[in-house]
Amino acid sequence: MQDEMTVEAAQEGDIVAGAATEPGNDSAAAQGEAAAQRELEQVKGERDQLLDRLARLQAEFDNARKREAKERADARDYVVSNTVEPFLGVMDNFQLALKSGGTAEQLRSGVELILKQMEDALRGLNVQPVEAVGAQFDPRIHEALGSIETKEFPDHQVLEEIRRGYKIREKLLRPALVKIAVNAGQVAE
Repeated sequence: MQDEMTVEAAQEGDIVAGAATEPGNDSAAAQGEAAAQRELEQVKGERDQLLDRLARLQAEFDNARKREAKERADARDYVVSNTVEPFLGVMDNFQLALKSGGTAEQLRSGVELILKQMEDALRGLNVQPVEAVGAQFDPRIHEALGSIETKEFPDHQVLEEIRRGYKIREKLLRPALVKIAVNAGQVAE
């Protein structure tokens, strides 16, 4: 008898299990599947929006990078043109001096005028010559190329400027090449 009860219980279990797969219960599974499909479509839409936004941001960054490079090049060209412009007149005067058929003295005075014009152009750019002859030797702005023994001048005084040095405001562009005094009397003291 117990076996008959077990068989009946098993058959009832089959009936209940079969009820879950009957066509009437398909709607619950279909609703779950439809909800999953809607969620998948929503996630795909969000992904597409994020990819579109990423593409726009990349394009915007690339445009900003190109614009910055162009602005930097324009600024460099502007600085160069403002720097070169005062020297164009100097070049014109050198060309006129080469074409002139004057005497050596006239040529010399013309070159002196051109040199003055060049110094004015440099002064307009805040470029100043380094003080040399008569100054005390300063290794920060002078470069000694030689020495001259003397008793007339103090030790390490600049006696001769071989090449002029320049600075822009307080920054050294190039040191002055100089010869300095060596006074043995002052060194021994």
